[in-house]
Amino acid sequence: MLSTVVTKTFLERWKGEVVAAIVLALMFYLGMAVYRDIDLRVYTDLPEAMRSLMNIPPDADVGALAYGAIYSAYGALTISAMAIAMGSASIAGEERKGTMGLLLGNPKSRSHVLVSKAVNIVALSALGAGILWVAGIVVPDMLSVDITGIAVGALMVHMFAIAVFHGFVAMAIGAWTGKSTLAAGTATALMVISFFAVGLLPLFDSLANGVRAFPWYYYSGTDPHINGMDWGHLSVLIALIAVLGVLSVIGVNRRDLRSQETRVSLVDRLRAYPQTRKLVDRLAGSTRVSRIWIKTASENQGILIVVAYVMFLMMGLMIGFMYQFIDDALVRLADSFPEEVMALFGGGDMSRPEGFYQIETYGLMTPIAFMVVTVLIGAKALAGEEADRTMGLLLANPIKRRTVVLEKTAAMAIHAFVVAFALWAGVVGGSLVGGLDMSIGNIAAATGLGMLLGLVFGALALALSAAFGRTRLAVYGSIGLALACYIANGFLPFSEGLEGIAKWQPFHYYLSSDPLINGMNWAHGAVLLSLFVVLVWAAVVLFDRRDLRQTG
Repeated sequence: MLSTVVTKTFLERWKGEVVAAIVLALMFYLGMAVYRDIDLRVYTDLPEAMRSLMNIPPDADVGALAYGAIYSAYGALTISAMAIAMGSASIAGEERKGTMGLLLGNPKSRSHVLVSKAVNIVALSALGAGILWVAGIVVPDMLSVDITGIAVGALMVHMFAIAVFHGFVAMAIGAWTGKSTLAAGTATALMVISFFAVGLLPLFDSLANGVRAFPWYYYSGTDPHINGMDWGHLSVLIALIAVLGVLSVIGVNRRDLRSQETRVSLVDRLRAYPQTRKLVDRLAGSTRVSRIWIKTASENQGILIVVAYVMFLMMGLMIGFMYQFIDDALVRLADSFPEEVMALFGGGDMSRPEGFYQIETYGLMTPIAFMVVTVLIGAKALAGEEADRTMGLLLANPIKRRTVVLEKTAAMAIHAFVVAFALWAGVVGGSLVGGLDMSIGNIAAATGLGMLLGLVFGALALALSAAFGRTRLAVYGSIGLALACYIANGFLPFSEGLEGIAKWQPFHYYLSSDPLINGMNWAHGAVLLSLFVVLVWAAVVLFDRRDLRQTG
């Protein structure tokens, strides 16, 4: 019996934090090794606004470039994402799993449980930042890179503060609402919007001061890896963390907590209407044990709606509308952007609407959107049923194990298609609104390749879930590999000796053929589809051969 909530939560979460930090450290090593072999004028000759976006000083050397472009951006986003996962699971996650009653059955108050969870957000974020701190000292020494003048410690302190802030945002929302998905989604949206706002608003003189309204500014606004710690900015983040902590305590003590998450599924909503009841009963079955793919799709309806809405409206429709107003600024900057640099953001000519969409929508946000949906379903598909002790109920019916895997895969594919359709419709609408005259077929090609890329990593999560029966391992493993592949896809082409390796990872087959301009590359699509099929087949084999757990 674990003695404290702090100890229990720490032991459940520390492995994921360590894995994420180690993956980032390896990417830091790779990036610094590549930077040694290229002409740094590719970066230092960029316009001032672009260097500000990438945290690159005008006289950047190898060390400053590696810390600014890798640690300051990817490192902070990853450590913050880990904190968000902990924050959303702190109260709302316990309610969803039905374990809050067990915790409060001990002589512990609600405030004690919440404070214990908050301590873990702080401790595990410190653990992740600490590992990156050590790597930030050791890697340059291994590669004989001079980092004199680089304030590694200051960067790690700022990174720790922004991670704890986002974790407390998720914790506060979960404490007030009891909804873990809402908590994680809102905190993640705040992080992503803040990150891009702080990077993009300085491009426009009239909007430059608006960055002060976004939390990310108080993390990276003074370039702590170059200028050291800014105590004023740290004080703002610490004050916000304290306020969020107080709000969390108030929220968790004012609300009736649930013993288990209850929600009306999409199937039940459709059954409530006479017009759709007959069709749904035919698809799902009239008994409570519905077809597995219907059940899985219904359970994940919330995150699907959020992702589809964001991709349709914000990353599709609104981007076309924005292009009308910022096109001139982009044209002036376009000639200054080396092709190698733009590859880090998905590549593309920003003076063309296709290039702008490729950088703003398809380069980073589209893979993230698809993976949020596919990896979540893939990780929970099998390991989640085992953790919830419902796998035995499923397999007690006259169905084979492989049927469970394949129907879960079908639900994953359906969700990915819905997101793809929303994205395609949004970009087509944005093209029409902005008068951009983009090819509808080429938009479908880029969207289809993005969907296949998301399905590859979703199938990887499914295979890990089938092999180990651990949800967190499936999530961290697939997302960690996706992050490594994304960064490698941006860095490897810079090195003459390593550029061929880029073809051995899935991201190469996503945008390297410029599908928004050239249309579908069927060979690339076939590679991604083959990877998806192989990983699903592996999941079937692994699940067939493993002894399943009957406890979480």
